Amino acid sequence: MFTNTPSNLSELPIYQKALDIFALSQNISVYLSNDLSDLKSDGSEDMNIYFSGDIIQQSISLAPEILSAEKERYSEKKHKHIASLRRLTNRLYKNSYRLERSNSNGKDFLPILRSELRKFKKLQSSWMLTL
Repeated sequence: MFTNTPSNLSELPIYQKALDIFALSQNISVYLSNDLSDLKSDGSEDMNIYFSGDIIQQSISLAPEILSAEKERYSEKKHKHIASLRRLTNRLYKNSYRLERSNSNGKDFLPILRSELRKFKKLQSSWMLTL
């Protein structure tokens, strides 16, 4: 059976972009958490700090889903991984908007993350055709 998949799955452009998104979201989250970790004057915490953790959790799951879809033999199971990848991407996008409303200087980096996510979605569209 001949496939267009590189012999080393980590050479896939979509996989590389997923790793870039993870690194970017991790850096953004660290930057934001420094601003958002302080307690408010009433002693409560900023609820946006949880979204900064969410973008890390969601972005770290992108690459394993890609690898799982690539390695899967049955198309039904491939489609489950693809659907999961879409949900993760959409949640990342939504959480980046939520974080942009936070009171932090790091929110200026969130449009960069969304730009990378748009590129990832384009790669995802062409990658799905190769599966």
